[in-house]
Amino acid sequence: MAKCDVCGKDENMPYNCRHCGGTFCADHRLPENHDCTGLQDWNDPSGVFNSGFDDSVDSNASASSSVLDKLPIDTGPGGPLAYFRGNMTYTFLALMWLTFFAQLVVSLIGNARLYESLFLLTSWNVEYVWTWVTSIFAHSTGNFMHIVGNSLVLFFFGPLVERYIGSRNFAILFIVSGVLAGLGQVGITLLQGGMTAVLGASGAALAIMGVLTVLNPSLKVYLYFILPVPIWVLTAGYALISVFFLGVGGGTAGGIAHMAHLVGLVIGLAYGQYVKETKDISAPNQFQLGGGGPGGPGGPGGPGGRRRF
Repeated sequence: MAKCDVCGKDENMPYNCRHCGGTFCADHRLPENHDCTGLQDWNDPSGVFNSGFDDSVDSNASASSSVLDKLPIDTGPGGPLAYFRGNMTYTFLALMWLTFFAQLVVSLIGNARLYESLFLLTSWNVEYVWTWVTSIFAHSTGNFMHIVGNSLVLFFFGPLVERYIGSRNFAILFIVSGVLAGLGQVGITLLQGGMTAVLGASGAALAIMGVLTVLNPSLKVYLYFILPVPIWVLTAGYALISVFFLGVGGGTAGGIAHMAHLVGLVIGLAYGQYVKETKDISAPNQFQLGGGGPGGPGGPGGPGGRRRF
């Protein structure tokens, strides 16, 4: 028998607090119910006791916290941003559409110089390094199918690739392939003696397709939910079209950034091969895709000499 240090109740099976060393009954066994002196050592000021199983309540583990955890809104499982936690695919989709609406706002202002410096990667201002990234998320406001097509590819194929390689690697793949695709298009245009401005996520989208093509070339994609086509056929089609136009000197034929397509695809194929050799991947055998606009994930060319990819 032992007495509770708080109420004096006799207990046959008392509880000993490992934080203050006291003896308590069932009603006072919790640290907050007996004014535990160990409360001052807790790492979570909101009152969630550190059980030793969750390092996230340790102040030393704050460096590994997600950026979303630092936002002044609820990003937990039941919060408004729960859908985006550990899910870069839909985070990038959201950024694409937010950028698109920002483009519309700037367009309404009528400041062409501001629009160009914010959203376009141009051959005459390639030193604007921020446009290397912003141009990936920007899309032609003159053809709605541009962003719709890229969104469909990212929406359907992105989660598969992200699941295989992880959110961090997926984010790196998307950004790096998009940047190199844009710079590749600028470079080939300059070599051909022209000038260009590029925008769009097709380079990154084709990198995603390239990864899936290597991991499972027989993956069936149901175009418009009707026509079954192996993904390698789609990938090969984009590659042949890009190579053809580059070979005849039409790297921007139809307003399409063919070099950007090819660069993104090559990066995806190379990274897919790396993943295949270093990880044990189990890929699905079929997948349904609603389809996008004509001319590839980015659709046909954009107005005003801008090369959409």
